[in-house]
Amino acid sequence: MGLLDSINEANDIKKISKGDYDRLASEIREFLIDKVSKKGGHLASNLGAVELTMALHLCMDFPSDKLIFDVGHQSYTHKILTGRKNDFDNLREYGGLSGFPKACESDSDAFNTGHSSTSISAALGYAVARDLKKDNYKVAAVIGDGSMTGGMAFEALNSLSQIKTGCVIILNDNEMSIDRNVGGMSRYLNGIRLGDAYNGFKSGVEQSLLATRTGTKVARILKRSKDNIKQFFVPGSVFDELGVTYVGPVDGHDVENMVSVFKQAFKLNKPIIIHVKTKKGKGYRFAEKHPDYFHGISAFDKETGHLIEKKNHKTYTDIFKHKLVSLGDAHEDVVAVTAAMSIGTGVFKFAEKYPDRCFDVGIAEQHAVTFAAGMAKAGLVPYVAVYSSFLQRAYDQILHDVCMQKLHVIFAVDRSGLVGQDGETHQGIYDISYLSHMPNMLVMAPKNRYEFEAMLDFAYEYDGPVAIKYARGTAYKGFEEFKTPIEAGKSEIIYDGEDIAVLSCGNMLEEASKLCDMLKADGKSPTLVNVRFVSCVDMDMLKAVCEKHSTIITMEENISKGGYGELVAAAIVDSGLDKDRNIVHIDASIKQAVVPHGKISELRDMLGISAGKIYERL
Repeated sequence: MGLLDSINEANDIKKISKGDYDRLASEIREFLIDKVSKKGGHLASNLGAVELTMALHLCMDFPSDKLIFDVGHQSYTHKILTGRKNDFDNLREYGGLSGFPKACESDSDAFNTGHSSTSISAALGYAVARDLKKDNYKVAAVIGDGSMTGGMAFEALNSLSQIKTGCVIILNDNEMSIDRNVGGMSRYLNGIRLGDAYNGFKSGVEQSLLATRTGTKVARILKRSKDNIKQFFVPGSVFDELGVTYVGPVDGHDVENMVSVFKQAFKLNKPIIIHVKTKKGKGYRFAEKHPDYFHGISAFDKETGHLIEKKNHKTYTDIFKHKLVSLGDAHEDVVAVTAAMSIGTGVFKFAEKYPDRCFDVGIAEQHAVTFAAGMAKAGLVPYVAVYSSFLQRAYDQILHDVCMQKLHVIFAVDRSGLVGQDGETHQGIYDISYLSHMPNMLVMAPKNRYEFEAMLDFAYEYDGPVAIKYARGTAYKGFEEFKTPIEAGKSEIIYDGEDIAVLSCGNMLEEASKLCDMLKADGKSPTLVNVRFVSCVDMDMLKAVCEKHSTIITMEENISKGGYGELVAAAIVDSGLDKDRNIVHIDASIKQAVVPHGKISELRDMLGISAGKIYERL
């Protein structure tokens, strides 16, 4: 029987003896490697945070204390230690365990997360509510070094320094190794700065000196001297200047040392940031060597590290990766911008060839957009490559800085539509709604890989803001013989029939084609339309469709509110196309505003937008 067998509910870790901490960490890593190898998920980040999470659980009581994980993809150990290890057999499956913190799963998940740089704000909110309600619980946030590039994290730190309440921020730094000399000195300084005796002495001296005019001058001189010396010897002075006590670096794989530091930090009713150094992928040599590859991974052979189902098809991201380079070859004014997703969006290939024309700004989508707007205003043509669910963080910048000025910024909106097993915070099902109502914005959705490339060329020539939304996964090859030249705002008729017209948006064409095959088998003669432009309605197409068809079906992987189906419904009424005609419009879009994790085929069925479900509805 292993130690992990004795961890069945929250706080069970406190029954483990200190001498067994390393053994428990090893068992947790073996468990994670085994489960993720079968189901896929985020591995490297979780392997690196095992001891860190253990130490926090040894210092906190759940669910009364509040632990918030930034992004949340490193919360697997937390789930194991709060009684959910038996649920890992259904990790990221429809109806199964989420890969991110979810309050609906456990009271020990204090806050739902999925995007970065939000944890400090949420933790501060908890701390203020605790103080106002006169409660007594600990609040901690775990934030990665990458998430600290997000401006929201610094906005929260600035607020934290003003409010000055008890809130512990763990900066999980998994990039650089620990410097022994700095580490030794910092441990000494940390012991002094976190000790009750020192803090009490410091407070007493300050109060005594500030009681007289002469003492005030002495105190100011001492503070200036201390601050100047601290710049040389104490790391993290930028946090101290913000009014947040900095502690670190601390070895993120030494449980006992972290427990000692964390316990002292929780005793002090003040904001503290503890800099913890960890190794991403620790304990699994393949993940240690290739942490990016094992960040989010499909099922793999744990003995070799190789994917069980090797990728033998091109994705839309692959197409974009190579097309962007060819655009850069052809046009010297093309530049690329991404927000900490160089590999995920494929921009890295452009960066390899044109390093001076490619910019990864870190987790800073708002800055990325306005930065691109500035370049566009100065005569460059920026391609901004960002996942759909992350681009929505820059809504205001897209509206004010790009669209209102009608600037030639091209948004490559990756992972648009349903993304599957990453779940609700990553589903790209809102982009038509939040982009299509912006002035001057043209939103496009390609039917297949060939049209995607053509749209990227069209976007370069177009004068104004353009967004091209494309799905995660295999780039569809169907209907490659249909290559009608792209004209702004115009749809493409795949085949013309009568009775029923199917208007398909982007990656839904494959599903729409299946629906048409079902209708043909029933003796119907459907019309199939490739919408192409989802931010506006091709009125010439719609008039022609309404004249010949009594039923119109719009198909999209977007929420109903503000989606293409709503645009069509409004256009039919506003233009009077339904006058004297009984036109039935079926809006096959997502009626559920929040969509959980699961395979895309399962989700389409559940949401009623698969070919089979639409056919049943007819």
